[in-house]
Amino acid sequence: MLNIVLARVDSRLIHGQVVTKWLQQSNANKIVVVSDELENDEFLQSIYLMAAPPNVEVVVKGNESIKDYANETHDSSDKVLFLVPDLETLNNVVNQGIVNTEVQIGGLGGGPERKNVMKNINLSERDVEILENLLAKDINVFFQAIPEESPVPIARLIEKYKKL
Repeated sequence: MLNIVLARVDSRLIHGQVVTKWLQQSNANKIVVVSDELENDEFLQSIYLMAAPPNVEVVVKGNESIKDYANETHDSSDKVLFLVPDLETLNNVVNQGIVNTEVQIGGLGGGPERKNVMKNINLSERDVEILENLLAKDINVFFQAIPEESPVPIARLIEKYKKL
């Protein structure tokens, strides 16, 4: 199994804050990204790989291939920053038993049927359903864009969504 030191939902995946702050904060030395889009697009994948520091291995898997990869034997010194782009993907890896204790929400982009509940966080009705299911499974879900900010319990953002 993977030694996940930080599981993060961030629609931008590998970007400046992840590389400069979260890798250091979590002491991760490996990034695992779960994205069907990236797994199937070598060019886009290469752009994300270039964004990571040279001493950090990046592995890209899709929703189907992540389970086999997660169940492989991994180097015990690997400390994984586990990234998914959205809550549907998170729901998938939770249902597969890959992530099961704590999840940090770093950013969820806007779009149709989405409401802004906090800087960088836009939720849909389906997102709220997924988040409520995660909380029911006793998974600690919180929003935290950068390490210097205090974590915000996701229940507070769900409550705000329902009032909008």
